[in-house]
Amino acid sequence: MYVIVQHELTDPPAAFAQGERLKRGEGAPRDARALQFYPSRDGTAVTCLWEAGSVEDVQAFVDETLGDASVNRCYGVDETAAFADAAPGLPERPLAATA
Repeated sequence: MYVIVQHELTDPPAAFAQGERLKRGEGAPRDARALQFYPSRDGTAVTCLWEAGSVEDVQAFVDETLGDASVNRCYGVDETAAFADAAPGLPERPLAATA
């Protein structure tokens, strides 16, 4: 299923630092991964699209990862009504750094 996460950042520097784990999928539930990442220009909000087994799995993971740095609202996408096109001008996912 697809899950939307709306993050209201209460501590943007901490949220962005901690959020790197979310973007990399570090510690994510087995079947969950972030597909898209849309930060606001002012750095106070982020919207993400996830693929996961459940909304509850994503909610627990983002809440645990971001802690008090963000208030997170998660909901499942109605796939029968949703649509998406590739967003022109947005880059592909950056390659993960290797150690």
